[in-house]
This record gives sequence, C-alpha cells and structure tokens, in this order.
Amino acid sequence: MARDVEIKGMKELERLIQLMGKVPQSVATKSAKAGATIALKAARRSAPEDKGDLKGGIILKPERRVVVGKKVYDVMMDPTKNDVFVKTSKEGKRSYYPASQEYGFMTANGGFVPGFHFLRNSITENSRAIEEKIVQVAGLTIDKVMK
Repeated sequence: MARDVEIKGMKELERLIQLMGKVPQSVATKSAKAGATIALKAARRSAPEDKGDLKGGIILKPERRVVVGKKVYDVMMDPTKNDVFVKTSKEGKRSYYPASQEYGFMTANGGFVPGFHFLRNSITENSRAIEEKIVQVAGLTIDKVMK
C-alpha cells in the first residue's frame, strides 16, 4: 500500500539545491584566498631574518583557473626577487637562498645545517585554522548569494 507523503519545505530545499549549482566563482576565490592568507602570515612570521628579504619575498600566487568552482593559491617566493635570492659562490656555483633556508644546506667543511621549514610548517601547523576559515568565508559568501 503506497502512502502519499509530502515533506514540508521540500520545494524550498529543491530550489536551494538548484541555486547551489549556480554559485559563482567568487565564492571559491574569496574562501581560498582567506585560507591562504593565514598560511602567508604564518610563513612571514616564522621566516628567518639573518639576511636577505625572505619575509618580504613571500607572496600568494593564484593558479590559473581550469575547473569552474575551484581556486588554488600558492604560498611561494616572489620570482621577481630572484636577483636578490640567487647567490653565486667564488667557484661559480649558484644557490637559491630561500631553498637553503627552507631545506637546509651543506657547509664548506662537510657539515649539514638543517632547514627552518618555514613554508611547509606554515601550512601543516595551521591546517585546521585554514580549513575553518575557508568554510566560514564560503558559508558567508554563499549566504549573500542565496539572498
């Protein structure tokens, strides 16, 4: 025996689901940038200060959009400052200063100086805060679009 059941608010729910499929790219862009900004600030805070302008050289670079509804930001060293960051030794060897500070380097006598991992740690140590910020900003932006 079939029963005819009607759920109150079902039509409204269907309408909201239809609207969700039409959420603009700006929702993804705003929420991704908000999360990436947390990692950027953490990387600048924990970058070593001995020499070079590491703190000022860390930037957010957006990826080119390929998939609609997706946005990715890279926390990276500014490529326009490579002339400052690339060091050349007397032997002609080139080294990239930010990489040596991130991953570590070999000394002249064969020892190893470990890296600070300031870029990697900026994301791993703040992953929960980044996720929460992305969800919060996405929720607020979707609410604005839905109204």
